[in-house]
Amino acid sequence: MRLDKLLANTGFGSRKDVKALIKKKKVTVNDKTVKDSGAQVSPEKDIVKVNDNIVQYREFVYIMLNKPPGYVSAATDNYDKTVIKLLPDDYKRFAPFPVGRLDKDTEGLLLITNDGDLGHQLTSPKRNVEKTYYAHISGHVTEADVHAFQNGVQLDDGYTAKPAALEILQANDVSHVNVTVTEGKFHQVKRMFEAVGKKVIYLKRIRMGMLGLDTELETGTFRELTEAEVESLKLQKKS
Repeated sequence: MRLDKLLANTGFGSRKDVKALIKKKKVTVNDKTVKDSGAQVSPEKDIVKVNDNIVQYREFVYIMLNKPPGYVSAATDNYDKTVIKLLPDDYKRFAPFPVGRLDKDTEGLLLITNDGDLGHQLTSPKRNVEKTYYAHISGHVTEADVHAFQNGVQLDDGYTAKPAALEILQANDVSHVNVTVTEGKFHQVKRMFEAVGKKVIYLKRIRMGMLGLDTELETGTFRELTEAEVESLKLQKKS
């Protein structure tokens, strides 16, 4: 890896900023002052220091966010607040992005990472990664709705959704349910319930594949994934 890329990825500014540090003789590799910003270094083997402080290199970050309503699932947006704005600058320098999307008014589990390969695999329609949502539904959800979801309901544009699992937790004028889908069409869960004559009034994602939302995470807060959680996602990527 080029030295300037390593330092840029670990928060020391742009490659132009890194060149300035090197010109000022502030950077060493294995205790030798470096003159070439394009020098090749090994993050695993070489000891890189800036101002005599060892640089800790990380290639990827994996973050679990309990998304609040009012934020869009994007890295940048010209009109709305993005979920990336909820992260400190120490994470933003990794150029992370949300994996998949939650609607602006939807809460819950959102994986944020800079691992593009993993993100692609988890959102690829061919992978059929399950996503489970907890929802409040205006209307009495019935076993007929459960069967309709199992068979695949037809959406407003004529598309027939893939079979989904609908679990009734409480059936009343406002029903509480869990619904698991394996695709991510625009406003999918909302449109599926509209197809059976009902309306989603609250929606929260609680699981994506093998990753479940940490129940101790308050809305709007985040934490890094554990090594075990990261490995479970990578195993799913391979399956």
